Amino acid sequence: MIENWFILLSKKMKGCSKTFREILYGMTVHEMDLELKKERGNLDHLFMLIVFGDLVGLPLLPPYYSMRLLPYIFPSIETWKRSLLRERDLTDFASMDI
Repeated sequence: MIENWFILLSKKMKGCSKTFREILYGMTVHEMDLELKKERGNLDHLFMLIVFGDLVGLPLLPPYYSMRLLPYIFPSIETWKRSLLRERDLTDFASMDI
């Protein structure tokens, strides 16, 4: 009987601990994490533009180097081209945390 109560109490404490960690994460580093992910995406798009700019009409590097990197970049080419060529307006450039 006491063992069951102890197991139940330990499960509740683990749940409270997890909840507390998630709240602390949200209060401290969640926004920074989102900004870093956005910045990484922007750098990825810039890298793809420099290396494979000839796919959208902007050749910057000789094709030899582009072809050497192609097997590593191939899975993300379609999403990159779609995001690069989509129309944008002024609200896309505004920050989301107004």
